[in-house]
Amino acid sequence: MPKTSKRMRTLLEKVPGKKALPLEEAVALLKTFDSVKFDQSVEVAIRLGIDPKQADQTVRGSIVLPHGLGKTLRVVVFAKGDKVDEAREAGADEVGGADLAEKIKGGWTDFDVCIAAPDMMGVVGPLGKVLGPRGLMPSPRAGTVTPDVGRVVREYKAGKVEFRNDAGGNVHAVVGKLSFDAPKLVENIRAFISHVASLKPAAVKGQYIKNVAISATMSPSIRVQYQ
Repeated sequence: MPKTSKRMRTLLEKVPGKKALPLEEAVALLKTFDSVKFDQSVEVAIRLGIDPKQADQTVRGSIVLPHGLGKTLRVVVFAKGDKVDEAREAGADEVGGADLAEKIKGGWTDFDVCIAAPDMMGVVGPLGKVLGPRGLMPSPRAGTVTPDVGRVVREYKAGKVEFRNDAGGNVHAVVGKLSFDAPKLVENIRAFISHVASLKPAAVKGQYIKNVAISATMSPSIRVQYQ
């Protein structure tokens, strides 16, 4: 078992165990954990009352957070014709077709989001072995295979977050930076939780959201009251 650092032990002493705090109090406590030399990311983790083995209980989606993520995502787009200019004007970092596919096949994955126009999936499909394990493969369900490439690029540049439940039935996502003002963090977190709550599968019976916790990159997690 890895040894807990002195800093982490000190922070753990501030956390009220498994007691859930009101969101505003939890964020205020989290913001006291800024004793490292970089701006930590803030993450929300939600344990869901779903059976992740059942396809009709999958929870996935995306949301544009009210105050963004505190960083600019690197977005690449597979497009041709007029869609190339549309993607570039929207702020895409790289736009291409077969040339971009070859670059990725060669091992280049220095980007956060990959978007494709529907007529480019013949080029993108073979990249599944490279992009799939990294969570970068475009898909219609995630909204990253779309004829409206300009709009989707702008959404990701504005702070769009994708999420999907893991094998344990948990959903987690980065929702900002610890340097954000507390009210902005609260709004981002609340928007994310509310959006996940709105996606409750019809097949789920009983309690859907089991518990919610927030944490920073190098901090303990703090349980949050959910209503």
